[in-house]
Amino acid sequence: MVCAGHGPWLELADGRRVLDAVSSWWVTLHGHGEPTIAAAIAQQARTLEQVIFADFSHDPAVTLAQRLCRAWPGLDRLFFSDNGSTAVEVCLKMALQYWHNRGEPRQQLVAFDGAYHGDTFGAMALGARSLFTVPFDPLLFAVARCPCPATWWGDDTVEDREQSALRHLEQLLETPTAAVIIEPLVQGAGGMAMVRPGFLQQVARRVRGAGALLVADEVMTGFGRTGALFASQQAGIEPDLVALSKGLTGGFLPMAVSLARESIYQAFVADNPQHTFFHGHSFTANPLGCAAANASLTLLNDHPERYQGFADRHRPHLQTLARLPGLEHPRLCGTVAAVDLRVSQPGYLHQAGRQIQRACLGEGVYVRPLGNVLYLLPPLSMNDEQLEQCYGALGRAVQGVTD
Repeated sequence: MVCAGHGPWLELADGRRVLDAVSSWWVTLHGHGEPTIAAAIAQQARTLEQVIFADFSHDPAVTLAQRLCRAWPGLDRLFFSDNGSTAVEVCLKMALQYWHNRGEPRQQLVAFDGAYHGDTFGAMALGARSLFTVPFDPLLFAVARCPCPATWWGDDTVEDREQSALRHLEQLLETPTAAVIIEPLVQGAGGMAMVRPGFLQQVARRVRGAGALLVADEVMTGFGRTGALFASQQAGIEPDLVALSKGLTGGFLPMAVSLARESIYQAFVADNPQHTFFHGHSFTANPLGCAAANASLTLLNDHPERYQGFADRHRPHLQTLARLPGLEHPRLCGTVAAVDLRVSQPGYLHQAGRQIQRACLGEGVYVRPLGNVLYLLPPLSMNDEQLEQCYGALGRAVQGVTD
């Protein structure tokens, strides 16, 4: 049982302290109990804790909307919601209704192999079919799939795989397509699979040429996780719709945003009420969440070096770890470092991940491998000594398993 959290540390009921090396499912951006965010929430709670957002607005939401749109040139409209799955769901519905309102009902949606976009039905349909979707497969709508040319250090076959994937995408886009959705630079739950910026630029060019919309799922990659404020900007692509959540509030409160281009917004503005986007949520633009998000954005803007330089801190440790027997495919993007345990049947449920998790926990480090995929995704508050402790525990755990 966890009793408290401070910075990168979790305090357990039995008195132990554990380093949170995965940012509590990638949401705890700055660290647990970050004091400026906590203070912003407390101040907001004394002023306005919640109000219906259908007939009113409030300063924290207006300020947050303005700041996010300024951070994304060309994305001038946004929609507040509750979590990452919902943010993707909103983007999906916006894309489909956009074409409907234009009198051009495009139906095809394209996603990439290995993708994960959430666990609501629309988001789940966009993700890869797996053991987790089996009970719902008969109810999930069809989605066209494109290969994902994931790469790693020393990969000498990536260019051929990229070209093959792009040819496949071109074939899919011959069918009128509503939208193509990507997780820019890193597929998170899909195994920390990483692609090159140049590949994403080629994808965006083809999507644009086909007249389809490009949706960026930045639920995990947003807010500095890949080494820039947003992965799409780091990759040099300009999406039409963007889903944000997880790090949005620094991990303090559930909240999400879907950003859209003005041209998409205008397709919903009409005298005909059937063009309206008739969707909303009880806690839309919750003032406490908005206050947390504004405080988190201020921290990111005031201290960009905390995320911009994180890859350089990972690199020497990952290089050492990757030399251990039984490991392959080391890869690094910003705060995300990953390597695969070489096994005969890789997958999310491989038991080696649980063994490594138990061994690391015994050394005061909490990790949560994706089966045979080992990764570290620490909060920005983790210092060099603590990061070294995480790698040391992970390396000894790997040696225990491979021995």
